[in-house]
Amino acid sequence: MHPRVSSEDVWGLSSLAGPSSEGSSRALLRRVLIWEILIVLALSLGKSGVYAVVNLLDKATRAPLGSQTTSLNNSLNSREIFDLTYQILDIFFTLVPVVLVLFLLFMSLRVSPFRLLGFDFAHWKLDLLWGFLLFLTMGLGTLGVYAAGRALGVTTAIVPSALDEYWWTVPVLLLSAGRHAVLEEVVIVGWFFDRLRRLAWGPVAVILVSALVRGSYHLYQGIGPFVGNFAMGLVFGAFYLKYRRVMPLVYAHFLLDAVGFVGFALLGPAIGFGT
Repeated sequence: MHPRVSSEDVWGLSSLAGPSSEGSSRALLRRVLIWEILIVLALSLGKSGVYAVVNLLDKATRAPLGSQTTSLNNSLNSREIFDLTYQILDIFFTLVPVVLVLFLLFMSLRVSPFRLLGFDFAHWKLDLLWGFLLFLTMGLGTLGVYAAGRALGVTTAIVPSALDEYWWTVPVLLLSAGRHAVLEEVVIVGWFFDRLRRLAWGPVAVILVSALVRGSYHLYQGIGPFVGNFAMGLVFGAFYLKYRRVMPLVYAHFLLDAVGFVGFALLGPAIGFGT
């Protein structure tokens, strides 16, 4: 559960507004939280969502989506050492928004953001179990939605890994899977839910908006991935509101991406990915 921090105490706004201005401090808090949400999303997954929408429109006006291919984890340089360097830098800087939201949570609430979001190893065995169960559930659903999208011609062929084959390819793909898992679950579930709930949003609205944002930044892959990730957002959001732990979601997301990225070479043709 969230710690008992009154609205006017977040960011120390009660002292700024004065002892007799509770209404003013709450209004100020609301504006601060709204701006915080807009800024963080503009620096991270919200920006990705906007680019994904534009990318989808670009693809849809060029040729049928079903005839196009979307490659993930692309090579960033033709020379191996620079490709590896760019890959590591890309992963590192993509995770900066995670550090930012953890910092914002700590500075505003003065509690451990790791405990607040359940982003720790306090219950690692149970977290792993839940993560694996969520992985199995969402993995089967993802394959079904992808196959349906391909059959309907509204999903591009997805190539999970387009990296050249180097000794570091698999480790980088696993790091990439971890990067996506941590970024998306900490930001769009843990931090986002906390901020919207402090703005007095109801649980259904919070889950729906979070799921829409999650689906939006997958639109560059087509309509199918949007639907699949929206559904994933609903399940993950409901789970988080019930258990208040983000780690099972991180584990599940990591397994989904790791299997998709690393297992592509072996399983891709058999399950239809990239075709």
